[in-house]
Amino acid sequence: MSQNILVIGAAGQIGTELVQELRKMYGTDKVVASDLAERPTNALADGPYEQIDVLDAKGLFDIVKKYAIDEVYHLAALLSATAEMKPALGWNLNMNGLSNVIELARDGHIRKIFWPSSIAVFGPHTPKDMTPQRTVMEPTTVYGITKVAGESWCEYYNRRYNVDVRSVRFPGIIGYKSAPGGGTTDYAVHIFHEAIAHGKYECFLNENAELPMMYMPDAIKATLNLMHAPADQVKVRTSYNIAGASFTPAILAEEIRKHIPDFKITYKPDYRDSIAASWPSSIDDSMARSDWGWQPDFNLERMVEDMLVNLREPTV
Repeated sequence: MSQNILVIGAAGQIGTELVQELRKMYGTDKVVASDLAERPTNALADGPYEQIDVLDAKGLFDIVKKYAIDEVYHLAALLSATAEMKPALGWNLNMNGLSNVIELARDGHIRKIFWPSSIAVFGPHTPKDMTPQRTVMEPTTVYGITKVAGESWCEYYNRRYNVDVRSVRFPGIIGYKSAPGGGTTDYAVHIFHEAIAHGKYECFLNENAELPMMYMPDAIKATLNLMHAPADQVKVRTSYNIAGASFTPAILAEEIRKHIPDFKITYKPDYRDSIAASWPSSIDDSMARSDWGWQPDFNLERMVEDMLVNLREPTV
């Protein structure tokens, strides 16, 4: 089947690399990148690009019709730390943006949607170790609240209108191709840049803040594996737990020191530390593994080595 794909929020940390991978798979002209910016970033400039505000329902519909879009990867959101500063905007963008996309599917204009959830759906009363697929979800952040509501919205539209919307609960995402977007787990990206440039890093989380993390290639792999799975294998229509590796800032720093022996880390916890404290330390992703064969490729050691190699390579 010929597929035309729209990626909303394509200039973000995940979107940039997802667009590149989708264009390799389907062809450059088949994948439309979109974001709020008028012009695409260099990484997105090799194919079609549209300036889209996902809150503009008519503008979104016009782009879907213009390109005969079949699938939408809806990534536009205000992330955890940023949404705490602008809660009303966080709710509006995260919830009404999803509603605009999912309504297009209900009305038959698109066939399939990917929408990311997050470990932010969990809260202080959730079991922290090996957090199960189905458990207490009482988030304490605007971002987490919108993700819990969004998961229920997706499940409702699937059950009521048979909308094929699929989702994973991303842990913290670590990658080297684009800047992080304002999340609580962003320290695990910043630390690599600072280690290479200055040999030191001041962390905004405490040294023992253990969080689930995932390397970007695994995040892209999980997204595409889920979207390519037969519909009858997608048995969870809220969002799937997925896991990569769990570690603390101190453990990550120690792994970096294997490659940069003089690297030093200090700690100055801020408001993001309390957000991290409400999240799980490890995730049980057994349902994703059994339903559609999820399996990460990168552990902590392999991820650190790959990050440092790629960040040290001179840019062309």
